[in-house]
Amino acid sequence: MSHKITVVGLGAGDIGQLPLGVYKQLTGGQTIFLRTKEHPAVMELEREGMVYTAFDDVYEQHGRFEEVYEEIAAILFREAEQQDILYAVPGHPLVAERTVQLLLEQGPAKQTEVKIGGGQSFIDALFTAVKVDPIEGFQLLDGTDLKRKDIRTGRHLIIGQVYDAFIASDVKLTLMEKYPDEHTVTVVRAAGSRDEKVTWLPLYELDRQFELDNLTSVYVPPLQGRDLKDFSELRQIIADLRGPEGCPWDKEQTHLSLKKYLIEECYEVLEAIDEEDEDHLVEELGDVLLQVMLHAQIGEDEGMFAIEDVMEALASKMIRRHPHVFGDAEVTDAEEVTKNWERIKAAEKPGTGRESLLNGVAKGMPALIRAYEIQKKAAKVGFDWEHAAEALEKVREELREFAAEIESGQRENEIAEFGDLLFAMINVARFLRIHPEEALEQTNQKFIRRFHFIEQQVKKSGRDFSDFSLEELNAFWNLAKKEERK
Repeated sequence: MSHKITVVGLGAGDIGQLPLGVYKQLTGGQTIFLRTKEHPAVMELEREGMVYTAFDDVYEQHGRFEEVYEEIAAILFREAEQQDILYAVPGHPLVAERTVQLLLEQGPAKQTEVKIGGGQSFIDALFTAVKVDPIEGFQLLDGTDLKRKDIRTGRHLIIGQVYDAFIASDVKLTLMEKYPDEHTVTVVRAAGSRDEKVTWLPLYELDRQFELDNLTSVYVPPLQGRDLKDFSELRQIIADLRGPEGCPWDKEQTHLSLKKYLIEECYEVLEAIDEEDEDHLVEELGDVLLQVMLHAQIGEDEGMFAIEDVMEALASKMIRRHPHVFGDAEVTDAEEVTKNWERIKAAEKPGTGRESLLNGVAKGMPALIRAYEIQKKAAKVGFDWEHAAEALEKVREELREFAAEIESGQRENEIAEFGDLLFAMINVARFLRIHPEEALEQTNQKFIRRFHFIEQQVKKSGRDFSDFSLEELNAFWNLAKKEERK
């Protein structure tokens, strides 16, 4: 490689903290570029004879930091084509410096050697400022790209790149999703320099009128106790329940013994949705998640699989079956999405030629839903009525046959014809895009509401149900219908 960029760090504080080798390079007359001149050591280095070009104006030209960093890297590569250059950044070159990472990534393709010099990281100075031992475990995250999923509240957290109030506000809102509003945090500016300033404050005040610049970092102490919003904490709780000192009931469970609970919890989720009760829905979704976690823990205990395998399988499937989101495929509507989904699904599980198309319908489904899914499968290969009117005529036919069997008194035939009638009605529902389970449950709820009204009327009367004739109870029923229409 014929070109060379040497990257050094200005350290976390003033000129007194610079390593001698870095100091000599900065004052040795080389062509020098600074990511920013806003650093405690720069003014002193100017007095020592350092001449430089800073990139502060590039920040004003772009709306995204990534664009700023990409332009700085591009300029440095162009300059390096003319001569070897020195690039100086705050802190250490390999700590929270995206421009340096871009140089390292693109250097080989640009035929440019990128050499990393010395420098002192701001991390040492920051831990000194807040008097914390990093051996306890810590995270270093970028304030310009802070995501809730990356935060581990049980560890010391340092957030760099908190340049201004806008970033501070985003950081605050993200942290408040994981920490209490009153959780004490620390704003540290110019750590390790003569201008060092340390401010302790509640989290909700993080973006309030502070002097913020490229030397500002935020320290967040770990939460005490369990972080009940952290997925790894939930996983550990489930592991403890099935551990040597865990719950006798949980330790006895198997995939088979838990089957009934998964079905029950799913139905309770549906009930919460129908009730439009968000708090109840949160609780019931948690109960479903518990079943998933228990099955995953059993798999791990048996050495077969773990929750990571479950998540990987799901994530891979979602990416694979949504090429219009994670790839370059294009779709026009939800119907086309469904067709793509089925096509990709079929390619994932190619048949042997002897398997039935209906094998994909789970046997454990309730019969009503299973009938609906069976009909959908058959319809995909053309075994279906052309019009809803034909399906409706089939209902009339099955109703006549069912009525005839009632007259005959043959119990087995009655059951068979009643099943045929239900199956035919589900077919009509499918043609009309009515899910039979949802429709029937809606009617169940309607019946419950009206029957509750009848119970209230009977209770008001001071009489027993047995004292009322069917005609009187039907009168209450009709009154309930009128009340619903108001």
